[in-house]
Amino acid sequence: MTQAFKLAFRNLGRNKSRSLLSALAVGIGMALLLLMVSVLEGEMNGALNNTIRLQSGHLQIRPAAYDENKISLKWDEMIADPEQVAEKIKTLPQVTVATPRLIASSILTISDESKGVQILGIDPDSVANQPFRDGMIAGEFIQADDREGILIGNVLADKLSLNVGDKVNLLVTTSNGDVNEQLFTIRGIFTTRTPGYDESTIFMPLAKAQTITATENHASTIFVMLKNGEDAEAVAQAIQSNNYKVLTWREQNVFITQFEDYANAFFIVLYLIVLGITATVVTNTLVMAVFERTREIGILAAIGMKGRGIMAQFLAEAALLATGGVIGGLIIGGAAVAYFTINGIYIGDLGVSGVLFEDRIYAHLTLENTITLGIVTYIITLIASLYPASLAARMEPVEALHGAGA
Repeated sequence: MTQAFKLAFRNLGRNKSRSLLSALAVGIGMALLLLMVSVLEGEMNGALNNTIRLQSGHLQIRPAAYDENKISLKWDEMIADPEQVAEKIKTLPQVTVATPRLIASSILTISDESKGVQILGIDPDSVANQPFRDGMIAGEFIQADDREGILIGNVLADKLSLNVGDKVNLLVTTSNGDVNEQLFTIRGIFTTRTPGYDESTIFMPLAKAQTITATENHASTIFVMLKNGEDAEAVAQAIQSNNYKVLTWREQNVFITQFEDYANAFFIVLYLIVLGITATVVTNTLVMAVFERTREIGILAAIGMKGRGIMAQFLAEAALLATGGVIGGLIIGGAAVAYFTINGIYIGDLGVSGVLFEDRIYAHLTLENTITLGIVTYIITLIASLYPASLAARMEPVEALHGAGA
């Protein structure tokens, strides 16, 4: 076996440029695969993590009559005494935070412009709001006793040319069906780096949100974060009640999971295309080597080398090309992934409705994906060499020598 690889190395050295280009083709193919799978992984992980920390939490406690297709302010479709419910949930050892939130639809108006937004009534002191505190880019965070202040996202502020201290009018439908409106002052501007969320969400203290919507001492949901998201199902079972519906982050983010499945299916096609091009280059290289070395193959066969020995020789050459290509792919692809892991790919407000994509996609490459792609690339390269190897193995000595001398 060692001798076969020594001969393979020597044979590849006969045409260094062609061998180098073939290995480079394998390397670039693998580098592209690494980059594509890392971008997809980063995109899906980022969207899921954003949705959990900003919107769904690891768990949400909703009223039994909860309907995910509408935002209802009817008292029988909301949680009564939400603070008391949240305090009970906080006693569980797996829970890091449990806080009530009120969700209401609203229309923001300023001068002759209007915009449909979603009001999120929050407990400003809850650590669940840390992503919003960290994202403050102007002004200050709202206080629990503030009755006239709100926070808006930077995308909404830019589109409506709003600044800290400006006043806007919010119009909401109350729990009894009436319309209520009030003038609010913008206390601060935040960013979560998810344009869709930052354009449509307004924060105000929970007490004020309850007042303006006439939902006193009621909340839409209890937002729960856990120490470990994998404990969501177990905790949901522990707090299950006939009065409430407990939703895990998996149940709330089915669309993201399905979207990832569709994206994976699409990328598999791209993977096959890239690997197909790589295999074609390797096959072409070895077929050319077979015809260039017809006389040599005939001599080897004439002195008694079996067909499997000749075949093994070309497979050894393919293995060297695959090894060099995979190593080169790891270096090139690793460098590209490292760059995009740090700097990301800017996509702005492009995205899918209902999925909280950030304005940048950051690559995320796992060891499992790296090993899998390396093995697949190696195997595909060896498979691509089977045709030229079998072509050489099937040559008859007399015909090979005759063909070489013609």
